[in-house]
Amino acid sequence: MSGVFMVRAVVADPSDRKKFDQWYQDEHLPDALKAFGAKGAWRGWSEVDPSVHYAVYEFDTIEQVRAISGSGELKALVAEFDRVWGKKVVRARDEVKVGQRIAA
Repeated sequence: MSGVFMVRAVVADPSDRKKFDQWYQDEHLPDALKAFGAKGAWRGWSEVDPSVHYAVYEFDTIEQVRAISGSGELKALVAEFDRVWGKKVVRARDEVKVGQRIAA
């Protein structure tokens, strides 16, 4: 069964959101997609809470998702994220095993 790796980031200061959005678009998402070897990735802002940003990385198997945690690739991406954003952006990660997929 396929899996996804999700990152939820809270950009509390509205004045940081445009810069965060540009940085994530131009640097972080492409770098993470390549580092993880993901099948695809997408990101966006919550319509319910405009301070919340989601990034989702898609994989063929949940084992590929599980391999990210503790990997050198993740550690390097986290270090770069922390270098750029420090404590300004709080984030959480989740590993999701896809239980069902229905095509339209």
